[in-house]
Amino acid sequence: MTTDTTTFRNGRIFDGTTLHDAHALCVTNGRVTAFGPDAQIADQGQVVDLKGDILSPGFVDLQVNGGDGNLLNDDPSVETLTRMAQAHRRLGVAQLLPTLITDTPENTRAAIAAATDAIQTGVPGIAGLHLEGPHLSITRKGAHDGELIRPMTPDDLQILLDSASALPVLKVTVAPETVTEAQVQTLSRAGVLVSLGHTDADYDTCLRYFEAGVRCVTHLFNAMSQLGSRAPGLVGAALSTGAVSAGLIADAVHVHPQTMRAAWAAKAQPGEIFLVSDAMAVAGSDATSFDLNGRTITRKNGILTLADGTLAGADLDLTTAIKTLVEQVGVSLSDALRAATTVPAKLIGAPVPDVTRDGTSTSDMIRISADLSGVAFLN
Repeated sequence: MTTDTTTFRNGRIFDGTTLHDAHALCVTNGRVTAFGPDAQIADQGQVVDLKGDILSPGFVDLQVNGGDGNLLNDDPSVETLTRMAQAHRRLGVAQLLPTLITDTPENTRAAIAAATDAIQTGVPGIAGLHLEGPHLSITRKGAHDGELIRPMTPDDLQILLDSASALPVLKVTVAPETVTEAQVQTLSRAGVLVSLGHTDADYDTCLRYFEAGVRCVTHLFNAMSQLGSRAPGLVGAALSTGAVSAGLIADAVHVHPQTMRAAWAAKAQPGEIFLVSDAMAVAGSDATSFDLNGRTITRKNGILTLADGTLAGADLDLTTAIKTLVEQVGVSLSDALRAATTVPAKLIGAPVPDVTRDGTSTSDMIRISADLSGVAFLN
């Protein structure tokens, strides 16, 4: 049997929790065989000088609407999911939740079927499904089609319960305006990751829904009731409640860096803030526009908008989000990396490989450039 050994040194190794400086890693036939400070690890096989680059587990993105010119809403199929996963793998994502934005009942069922088939057939990277709507608030619809937003019916609830038993992860974003506490409780007990978003619900209402089983908040600060002096809203509820975690679009467009800084400092534990791309069809492509529910979304200067200027998803990858947190918000690199790997993985119950442990496969290990400008998988 041929032995293929590589020693990576002069870099930084992130094990999912801690960032190790000036450490080396030996890999033989795709498995970790040695890890430690540079001076303690002898060269074996090919030697790769990382030149300060970072080795890390691949990213985990829980909000991915599209990629490679494809939007899940346009064609909820295994082929679309495969192309999305491939596009985001080029951006460092090892696991993702393809996300269906508010759509018709038919498209919702098709997306559920496609995600189920993709997982059963082993499409790499597909961890489950995120349904963002249609049970949202009209007043906080953002780029969602208001004509498709509606209350959750008993039939809708049953479809979600059936889906939860078929999918390893089902995340649903809902609003108290269109979903009852009893429905949330039923979903949560069935293992659904329920997230509040696109809502004008007040602080006390949000707390009741957290008690009912909500464990997450979708794209913190965007499309939700804000933190005010006398009305804390969903933002205040999310930051003050340790039982919930919150996704964040860290592009310095959806949320100002100083607002992110305040939120990072204020977030009650053990819930944490994690990074999402909210990526649309243009991710991993050079496209300058695309359609969503018959409306054109334009890409310009790293921003995606409808014709009226409404933000419509993000033109963002998680390496850039990490760079924003580190350079503009002041978050440590290790915490920023955790927000793109371990924190979202823990939320959905997915494993994050400890890339420093003997025997760990390097198949989902990424190399991030020292200046946080690029990323690539080792394999």
